[in-house]
Amino acid sequence: MDFREFSGKTVDDAIIEAATSLGIASSELEIEIVNKGTSGFLGLGSKPAVIKAKPKQEVKDEIDEILATAKKPGQKKAKSAPKPAAAPAKVEKSFEEKPAKAEVKNDFDKAEKEYNNDFKEDKKEEFLEPAEIDDSIIDETRAYLEQLFKAMDLEATIDISLDKMTRTMNIDVEGPEMGIIIGKRGQTLDSLQYLISLFVNRKCDTYLRIKLDTENYRERRRETLENLAKNIAFKVKKSRRSFTLEPMNPYERRIIHSTLQGDKFVATKSEGEEPNRRVVIYPKKFNK
Repeated sequence: MDFREFSGKTVDDAIIEAATSLGIASSELEIEIVNKGTSGFLGLGSKPAVIKAKPKQEVKDEIDEILATAKKPGQKKAKSAPKPAAAPAKVEKSFEEKPAKAEVKNDFDKAEKEYNNDFKEDKKEEFLEPAEIDDSIIDETRAYLEQLFKAMDLEATIDISLDKMTRTMNIDVEGPEMGIIIGKRGQTLDSLQYLISLFVNRKCDTYLRIKLDTENYRERRRETLENLAKNIAFKVKKSRRSFTLEPMNPYERRIIHSTLQGDKFVATKSEGEEPNRRVVIYPKKFNK
């Protein structure tokens, strides 16, 4: 496998991008640094770090062996894993515990707690009775964001919609420098979403979920993580060995857990402490 080029805000970011794209841990990469990048002055004139990366030789040999044993057209299906018993073993719960929902009140601390719960759980849309929400909150939020982006010296077009059935405010931002708003693996976007949530819920009697996005980043990131989960699961099935992913935030870990929840041959769990908590994908054991 030839070297591929990857970039990021820092060398570490570029390495994480390479590991995510290739579906292997960073320790399994052979890396050459092309450019360490520069931070510029107050973020202006900055240049991304660039690296070249490929799987180490022993990892490449393992991948080749896995692919060679996969079913090919015209061949009989290889026995990749033992069949489960007639009554499959109960799938071990791998999700983090779901916190209880706080009562909706116009309270700063409770709004913060609700936001954190939303971020962790990636909850499905909850259709409630339409809330009585003053539409003026949209204009107030837009004015707040305009002031915020002006302080960041960013040009941005802001589109805000309010869904009173799900009590959700959707905010989409467009502009020439959205990479700054997204930040490292979406951390800046998450921080801005948190600030907006606190601002909005200090002004509303009804708790509102805030969803901030730009350039469809949320959906693109979800697709990347779902593909990563499936690729690593394939490797675990063939090798029958556990695989530990790079550290991820609670929202991203939940995407990995959710993607592989129904898989018959692998399971997932989270290990470690924040901010270095990781998802482990491991083979299931079946009763003989």
